[in-house]
Amino acid sequence: MFLRVFILMLLAMPLAAAEPWSTYRGNPQRSGNTDGKVGPEKPTVLWAYRSQDHFIASPVPSADSVIFSGLGAFNRPNMLALPINPKKVVEPTWTRTSPYLKLPTVSSPAISGKTLIFGDGMHQTDGAVLHCIPADGSMPLWQLTIPGELVHLEGSPSVSGNRVYMGGGAAGVLCVETDKAAIDGKEYDLPTLSKMQGEKWKELQAKFEVEKKKDPDFAIPPSDDQLHKAKPKILWQQGSQKWHVDAPVNVVGDKVIVASAFLEKEKVGDRAIYCLNAATGDQVWRAALDINPWGGAAIEGDTVIVTSSTIAYDPKALKGAKGEIVALDLAKGTVLWKKEVPGGVLGCAAIANGLAVFTCSDGKVRAFSLKDGERRMLYDAKAPIFAPPAVVGDTVYAADLKGIVHAIDLKSGSAKWMLDLGNDPLVKSPGMVYGGIMVHDGKLFLGTCNLEGPNVRQGTVVVCIGAK
Repeated sequence: MFLRVFILMLLAMPLAAAEPWSTYRGNPQRSGNTDGKVGPEKPTVLWAYRSQDHFIASPVPSADSVIFSGLGAFNRPNMLALPINPKKVVEPTWTRTSPYLKLPTVSSPAISGKTLIFGDGMHQTDGAVLHCIPADGSMPLWQLTIPGELVHLEGSPSVSGNRVYMGGGAAGVLCVETDKAAIDGKEYDLPTLSKMQGEKWKELQAKFEVEKKKDPDFAIPPSDDQLHKAKPKILWQQGSQKWHVDAPVNVVGDKVIVASAFLEKEKVGDRAIYCLNAATGDQVWRAALDINPWGGAAIEGDTVIVTSSTIAYDPKALKGAKGEIVALDLAKGTVLWKKEVPGGVLGCAAIANGLAVFTCSDGKVRAFSLKDGERRMLYDAKAPIFAPPAVVGDTVYAADLKGIVHAIDLKSGSAKWMLDLGNDPLVKSPGMVYGGIMVHDGKLFLGTCNLEGPNVRQGTVVVCIGAK
């Protein structure tokens, strides 16, 4: 009896608080900033990195780098780290691509200690892999393959303690152990796995040197794909083949908030928000939705803010798009208030100063009171917006589909400044913004995307905006 009570007490205990950037957009509020340092009063492009990749996911700061995931030609995956303060030419400090990454990567990584955790796959692919690599880009630590039709890991994971929570499309939601993984059925901790990968790499390199002496024209250099494939343990999985979870999950204390969509074409999924017990995966409550919650949920205190859109990330579908903002009670899932808006809200809301701030495909940036849903701010960017906003202090940062960056006064709704990337003398590269702005150390970081639109298949750019 005592043992049973003790186990129940452990399951009821709140999990460790999320560390900065261990979840999408940096925190449960999805503010896109964690250090409180506001951006420049007068914007200057400090550096620009030109690419042929399309940057769909939100960037993440890691030590002295900023991490981007990109899509190359034929959806070739690429994860790269760019220096926050480059000395001269901006070049990646490390990259991860094929053959190690085999599926397109549109997931923003989560930072867990000195590791990055991210998923791969997108709607056009089936089956996906959850990856854990060192934050310095060195040799991979573990991989978890999740098979299945319409299974993909598009959203960002959330890490709490030694667990990572990840939406998997038709796979629902998975909770996976982060700090150890198994090779041939035997478990190892991360330091041991790192050592084993290093030894395996030396072995592969030595073999390559021998082959190169024998026949240099046919010797093939080793790759990360030949290293050990350590597999972490799945602690629980919910909603497999019942939900469709593309949005980032949000973890607060002992609760996991999951946004599930219904796919009209495939006629699968469930259009709802679920609250699960973080320890066991058991359902706490379900709240039905009228519109798909592609952006996921933001959480502040006892309030969950859910954004939704009738369209996906398709500029051709802008006409007639509709959206909705729903506030739910975190404990019970009851609706506190609900507001319709005349455009799709594809990005999550950012919660700050008692307000839910969000962008919309009608080109407006709005702020609703967290308490009653009354509108407190309205800004017209005059161009559709897909990407979520970032909020630092009293400033909102948003970027539209014309590649214009807006700094907005949260109190008045007036423009503090605008920066057109396509016409900036250092950039001169028009492109759409899908992934949102990340604000770190008083600088703005974002990447562009030209998968669609007037500049389709043209080059893209990652920029850092700050003060001179």
